[in-house]
Parts: sequence; structure tokens; C-alpha cells
Amino acid sequence: MENEAIVNLRKILQHTRRGVFFGGAGVSTESGIPDFRSEDGLYRQKYKYPPERILSHSFFEGHTEEFYAFYRDKMLCLDAQPNAAHKKLAQWEREGRLAAVVTQNIDGLHQKAGSRVVYELHGSIWRNFCTKCGMAYPVQRIAKGSGVPHCPCGGVIKPDVVLYEEPLDERVLSGAVEAIRAADTLIIGGTSLNVYPAAGLIDFFRGDNLVVINKGAPAKDMRGVFFIDGKIGEVFAQV
Repeated sequence: MENEAIVNLRKILQHTRRGVFFGGAGVSTESGIPDFRSEDGLYRQKYKYPPERILSHSFFEGHTEEFYAFYRDKMLCLDAQPNAAHKKLAQWEREGRLAAVVTQNIDGLHQKAGSRVVYELHGSIWRNFCTKCGMAYPVQRIAKGSGVPHCPCGGVIKPDVVLYEEPLDERVLSGAVEAIRAADTLIIGGTSLNVYPAAGLIDFFRGDNLVVINKGAPAKDMRGVFFIDGKIGEVFAQV
């Protein structure tokens, strides 16, 4: 007999025309990309400095070489491939059910799977720029190098990712808010909703169906929503 939660989720999706998916690290862990807060996450591993400090603006400015040693070792998963969740979301967009993906991830797997409307709240490892002249560089410029990458102008090349102590991009934030505000269904997946201001975006939802899919209950109060306890890729593969 089919799982009742899957049957109910399928019914919701059949009537969805302006859906939005809001996802976190759990969406990409099934593609082999480590998250931060799980038992095997980066925050539980031992480094000279805590990962949350290494991934801060002040650390990037003051300890740039150490930042890049960690960044190359732990953040650049360039061979990772989209999983069932990424592929299903791209399919729903093609079918006219999903209007946008709002993601906290920086791995670009949604685009690799075929999603076109993606709001990357925390930026992307695939975009890099010179902090002095603004010239753009591909991720390979960082991945294949060592030490601190520099532009010919002398400036330091920085990944286009939002570090701790840095604000979210206003245009990306505005687009995500408008997409969520206009959605008839909001599916939240693979996130504990611990990271603000990103987690606060779901407060803009005014639609009928709020679905949360996560391994373990999220931190934010989710009373009154349709909650499925499970891995996002495994759930989506059954829908």
C-alpha cells in the first residue's frame, strides 16, 4: 500500500500552478555534498578555527590563505551531480507547476539539473570576482590553484558566496520574497531553518499549501503544516 503522506503530497502538487521550493543543505547531501549541522557535518569536524569563523568576512580579510585552504578542501564539490530532488524540481518547472527555487546552497546543482528560475540566497561557488577591478573568473581558477588567487590587477579573487557578516544580495532577496509571496504552494525541504535571514523568508507565504520535508523536525515552529519526516530526494523520487 502506498504511503499516505506521498499520496497527499501528490494531490497537492496536482493542483499547484505557482509552486515555490525553498531548500537547504539537505537537498545536496544526497549528492555527496556535506552539510554543516548534522552528525557528520562540517561544524562537528576539528579544524584550527571553527568553520563558522573561517567562513566569515573578517576571516577572509585577515586570514585569506587559511580561508582558501579550507574552501578548496571542503566547499568545492565540482564533480557532484544532481539527485532525484534537483531533477524533480526541474521537471515541475517544465510542467508549469513550479515558479521558482529558492536555495541556501551554493553548489549550482539546481541549474545543472535544468532549473532556470533559481534564487541563490548565499551565492554560488561557480562565480568568482576580483575584489579590486571586478573581473569575473571561473571556479577552476580557484580550484586548480594554491594559496590566495590574485587577478593580474593585483586584487584578491573572491568567491561570489555570502560569508558570515555579509548581507544577502538585495536583488536576489527581493526576487525570492516576491516568488514566495505569489506562491500557491510552498515546499520547504532539506533545511532545519536555523539560518537567518534566509529562514525568515517563509513568513511571506500567503498561499494554501505549506509542505515541509526534512529528516527531523525543523527548528522553526511548524504547527499546522504538512510535515514529512524523510530525505528530500527519497520523498521526491516517489511523487
